[in-house]
Amino acid sequence: MSDIAVDKVSEPIALKARLNEDWLAVVIGLLVFVAALFSIAGTDLLGWAVNTSVYTDVTKALAPIAKTYAWLGGGGALLATYAALLIVLSAGVATLGADVKKFAVAFTAVFVLAYASWILGSYAYIAAVTPAEQQKFGIAWSLKLTNEGGFVVALLVGLVIANFFPRLATWLKEAIRPELYIKIAIVILGATVAVTAASRLNLASSLLLRGAAAIVEAYLIYWSVIYYISRKWFGFSREWSVPLASGISICGVAAAIATGGAIRARPAVPVLVSSLVVVFAVVEILILPFLAQTFLWQEPLVAGAWIGLAIKTDGAAVAGGGITESLIMAKAAAEGIHYQPGWILATTTTVKIFIDIFIGIWAFILGYIWTNHIDKGTDKAKPSEIWQRFPKFILGFIFVFAVSLWLAVGSTPEITKALPAAAGEANVFRVIFFILTFFSIGVLSDFRKLWQQGFGKLAAVYFVSLFGFVIWVGLLISWLFFSGVKPPLAS
Repeated sequence: MSDIAVDKVSEPIALKARLNEDWLAVVIGLLVFVAALFSIAGTDLLGWAVNTSVYTDVTKALAPIAKTYAWLGGGGALLATYAALLIVLSAGVATLGADVKKFAVAFTAVFVLAYASWILGSYAYIAAVTPAEQQKFGIAWSLKLTNEGGFVVALLVGLVIANFFPRLATWLKEAIRPELYIKIAIVILGATVAVTAASRLNLASSLLLRGAAAIVEAYLIYWSVIYYISRKWFGFSREWSVPLASGISICGVAAAIATGGAIRARPAVPVLVSSLVVVFAVVEILILPFLAQTFLWQEPLVAGAWIGLAIKTDGAAVAGGGITESLIMAKAAAEGIHYQPGWILATTTTVKIFIDIFIGIWAFILGYIWTNHIDKGTDKAKPSEIWQRFPKFILGFIFVFAVSLWLAVGSTPEITKALPAAAGEANVFRVIFFILTFFSIGVLSDFRKLWQQGFGKLAAVYFVSLFGFVIWVGLLISWLFFSGVKPPLAS
């Protein structure tokens, strides 16, 4: 038995909230998607959303996404975007039983800090990539992070708040909802992935098959080895080792919670493991995309798959895939190679989607073994648990992807031509939810608090497993399944 103390937490309440949050993400993601589709018929419902460009003059950084709303100006578009998000999210969290007034006040601060980070990350000295861009802005050097370097800025700002201004972090907590934000973003991302896949269906089909094969192989190898390490090397009980192995392997927070519940572990066990997953995900975001840019830029889809396998939370992995795509495309562009955007991020997303689908099945398998052969009792695992623990937001992603793909390849030429612009408007909101996710992950990562709660032994297992095994085996598997497959070149 581990010497880490745990408190009693109500699992039914936690599970109920998680499932409601999944459905809420589906509803909000579909709302954005449907609103974007109206532009195909000539009614632009989202063109007022704010878009941020690389700049040296901050007054030129912001503008509405559609020229028809240019009269709003950058400031007006920003206010309109904030107001729309505040109304929709406030209504949404009200269904979860949250204090809407506290959420609205905290969200206002979160939005200001997060979007200010994005604007800062778009500063030309940070974001400009090519010599032509540097010449355009009259600068002699740049960090070449692309404007998605703003994600890293948002994460760092959140980390500063968590570790140096804990009272502010506590005050913001009502609006710190990284899982909700990233799930909404992933639902919306379905449209962009479909538009990307439509240009090369054979390649997209190949990626799906490769992703599924990689997941099954990687997970079974990871889980078995990490379970052995936690049990034999560090002396953890089965109750701790099961969610710990699931969380460290490739599934992260969702897997730790699902498998912890499946084996009827004390609820706080997967909660503590999940907290550790978030902390290490922060470290990985700050390191792995830059390693991918340096060593894997010539194998971009290997890099995308690796990020999906290596970074454990949906939020960190998919957003990390976005950063990786920007960095690798910038590196390739500097070498005269211009890939079509979207393929690297689509690969990361595909890997994570297959992981999330696998979670429900794997949790049931573990639950069946546990309740029938290890801790026998009246509470037996049931096949219905696969559905109960299945991440519902994936249904939203699949629906958006399927509808978008049908519109892209099976509808009229006029609709096919108009769809990328509609998906682009929806993608503006995907980016904003990514920003909120990065900032929220940072605010949740109070390293001192975690250490004070006795995370030393858990952290040791995670560090040994992740940096000594998981990352490198993930790279090997990604290389085996994705090497030699390149994104199409931009026309």
